[in-house]
Amino acid sequence: MMGSVEKMGNYNLKQEVTDKYSLRGRVFSKLRADILSGKYKDHEELKEVAIGEELGVSRTPVREAFRQLELEGLIQIIPNKGAYVTGITAKDVQDIYMIRSLLEGLCARWATEHITEMQLEELEENVYLADFHASKGHLDQMADLDNRFHHILYEACNSRQLERLLVDFHEYVLRVRKKTLSNGGRGKRSNDEHRQIMEAIKAKDGRRAEELAHEHMINAYDNMVKNGLYHIYPAEGEENPGTEEKDKP
Repeated sequence: MMGSVEKMGNYNLKQEVTDKYSLRGRVFSKLRADILSGKYKDHEELKEVAIGEELGVSRTPVREAFRQLELEGLIQIIPNKGAYVTGITAKDVQDIYMIRSLLEGLCARWATEHITEMQLEELEENVYLADFHASKGHLDQMADLDNRFHHILYEACNSRQLERLLVDFHEYVLRVRKKTLSNGGRGKRSNDEHRQIMEAIKAKDGRRAEELAHEHMINAYDNMVKNGLYHIYPAEGEENPGTEEKDKP
């Protein structure tokens, strides 16, 4: 069977002719990450042709990715107008953290039961390295280690469904997390909380690990509110320029 080669950024995507779903998924993941990182601003119009040219793909996978992004609430498609970024609001972030506070607690409890020696060793090394980078003010390394700490727990919880949910929620707030880790000594306090969670898991104290992981999420959200959450994300109910224009007589 003849194959098709499509390029996306620096990647060569060698797909079978019939494998359009995989290509769509890759385009969707790239656009989703770009929206959540702030590359595309709220209310910005996404143009199929320009994005297709940038990623080296036809308009079809871009259009299919748009539909999936709309289902997630990240863009709004207005007939005969275009696709506009809606992104996520400060209220969305609040909701995500309240939900995460419960799910991360459950994850920590389950991880206590299923974590491997290798995963536990990686947690310990992660906390040690994060302490070092926090003392040096290395924000990028702190953010990477913070991200990895949570993903180790997601992998250790032994639940594909819970891992999938938490990975999605985690990606939604990467933009604000990195910024607030540098404010008010939060990076050091966050890693101290990681250490306590790790020690509870190491001691096989599932209930304590759950409580600490829950508190960790609440503390993280409180810090965000104090240090710029509402300067990063729009308030609930802000109008989309495409919608406003559409509604004009």
